[in-house]
Amino acid sequence: MTDLARILIIIGLVITFAGVLLLIAIRYFPWLGNLPGDIRFETENFNVYLPLATMLLVSILASIILNIVIRIFRR
Repeated sequence: MTDLARILIIIGLVITFAGVLLLIAIRYFPWLGNLPGDIRFETENFNVYLPLATMLLVSILASIILNIVIRIFRR
């Protein structure tokens, strides 16, 4: 049971950290989420937002950062 508790605490901390990063990103990068490749469809009663370009940009940046971190700690 203690292993499950530790895993849940770690998951909670990761989610909290991701939320803080999202708040910081929105404050300092207001264009994030409004890139030209993001699809927005709005009607009177229905809204659809697909941030395709934003997801691609975040994925590329995360891959680069994780590769750098892995290479640093591998040595």
